[in-house]
Amino acid sequence: MSEPITLNVGGKLYTTSLSTLTSFPDSMLGAMFSGKMPTKRDSQGNCFIDRDGKVFRYILNFLRTSHLDLPEDFQEMGLLRREADFYQVQPLIEALQEKEVELSKAEKNAMLNITLDQRTQTVHFTVREAPQIYSLSSSNMEVFSAHIFSTSSLFLKLLGSRLYYCFNGNLSSISSYLQDPNHLTLDWVATVEGLPEEEYTRQNLKRLWVVPANKQINSFQVFVEEVLKIAMSDGFCVDSSHPYASDFMNNKIIRLIRYK
Repeated sequence: MSEPITLNVGGKLYTTSLSTLTSFPDSMLGAMFSGKMPTKRDSQGNCFIDRDGKVFRYILNFLRTSHLDLPEDFQEMGLLRREADFYQVQPLIEALQEKEVELSKAEKNAMLNITLDQRTQTVHFTVREAPQIYSLSSSNMEVFSAHIFSTSSLFLKLLGSRLYYCFNGNLSSISSYLQDPNHLTLDWVATVEGLPEEEYTRQNLKRLWVVPANKQINSFQVFVEEVLKIAMSDGFCVDSSHPYASDFMNNKIIRLIRYK
């Protein structure tokens, strides 16, 4: 075996061999470590690559074994695919494409369950009537919660790409709030008449929007309508056996299923 080589990939150190790094000569790594491309060094003299260090372990293992080995709960397929494209390891790119087809087939049959809750809350705020003149005011505010579970993590990612929180004057995709691949909890408020914009930020009140329709969700009826549009476009249909009709009409529980 060749002498060990230490790589610094995005601040994470890996030790491997020259033969491993050049196992696919047509890849970028093969070109870098065969002298066809220049390499950068960190302060310790290690070869430095300014890419994601965490997922590089899967790329390095593929160089060693020519097999794609991922944990069952792996959630960074998109990132790994982009890294494989960067390093231009063609057999790995093909293995990832096959893996994504496999995951897509496994997710064709899916269940979606949404439990909804709504309450009225009083919000107190200050209104500026004139320079240095303020008055205290209050108003009732509708507060919504939606607990969403789906056996399809891909659908939750799709839903996350369509729903946005409005907070501090900005829209941010709820996909950034996905901590669990199969669960998502949303909490938001309806627009409060007379509430100054800065009070939403000060009191940590988020509003909910759906894109690309650019529609604000001020009621559960609108929320249900928009989620049904997204779910049905992805092949879901209402489960006729559950929930009870009264629960569905009262926007308490929504259960959809998908068979493909």
